[in-house]
Amino acid sequence: MKRREFIVLAVAAIVARLASTRERQQNDFFACFAKELEQLGWIEGRNIRFEYRHADGRPERFPRIAAELVSLKLDLIAVGSTQASQAMQHATSEIPVVIGGVTDPVGAGIVASLARPGGGNITGVSNFQLATTGKLLELLKEGLPDITRVVVLHDPTNQAKSGEINELNTIAARAGVTIEALNARNFEALSSLRPSRSIGLIVLVDTVTLANSDKILGLAATKRLPTMFQTRRFVDGGGLMSYGINFCQHFARKARYVDKILKGAKPSELPVELPTRSPSPFGFGIITRRTGSGRYVFETNSSRKPANHPSRPCSSICSKVTPSTPGAPALARASL
Repeated sequence: MKRREFIVLAVAAIVARLASTRERQQNDFFACFAKELEQLGWIEGRNIRFEYRHADGRPERFPRIAAELVSLKLDLIAVGSTQASQAMQHATSEIPVVIGGVTDPVGAGIVASLARPGGGNITGVSNFQLATTGKLLELLKEGLPDITRVVVLHDPTNQAKSGEINELNTIAARAGVTIEALNARNFEALSSLRPSRSIGLIVLVDTVTLANSDKILGLAATKRLPTMFQTRRFVDGGGLMSYGINFCQHFARKARYVDKILKGAKPSELPVELPTRSPSPFGFGIITRRTGSGRYVFETNSSRKPANHPSRPCSSICSKVTPSTPGAPALARASL
């Protein structure tokens, strides 16, 4: 059997040689992905080999990285963000691509539909954050009723975030809150905010915010801004509260797609998977840090469910692997 290489394209800016919080984030996400592959029989150094690519928090690097990976003649590429997925979509129509960390694969034009990705080479898992973004504001307002202005930190070049901003504006209009979208690279504007009981901060997870997580957490603490995140990784770094899917399980589910494709399944025949309301495979929950105690409070989705989460795939929502050594598959993965 021909040996393949598993090239992991991590076009997210969370890489091991970056600062501590980002290092933990990348290690955690990739560890979940690699552990699931190992449980499925793909052992690094035995029948698969991992390589890693990153963009250091600069999404404009994705096209160049995608072209480089395609030139390596891999068997599969796994990506972990909307922008990375779009870059791979434009770079190849032949190498299988398994997506993850994508909010709206259909709206972003990455797949034709969730149930039937189309005759192309792309499938995977969606985090469907459009269904949960509004809850970030609801929970922040519920815990801190004096808030009337919420700054939303995001990457404006990521088109997936525009839908999330729209969802927040809809909820804000009902809650009497003003939303102020702020470029995640504009730390000067964030630094200029003055501590106030009426101001809160929401950080949307994307390549740029993850890459600058330590700086964001530091500014939020210095300015005493109550902050809501979409992943527990920020809470582990000192943030106040998060609400969203279990990203470890999300990356593990992506590994199962990799396994199926390496064993012969066609990407076009594998529906794109959404998170579910049940604790498995993704689940939703709230993670908060108790001030001073360092302990966490976790509330499952049994009492707090995304109001607009679909019972079936909706029309608006909707990586690359290669086995190493003679006979092993080769994979490329693009993270957030």
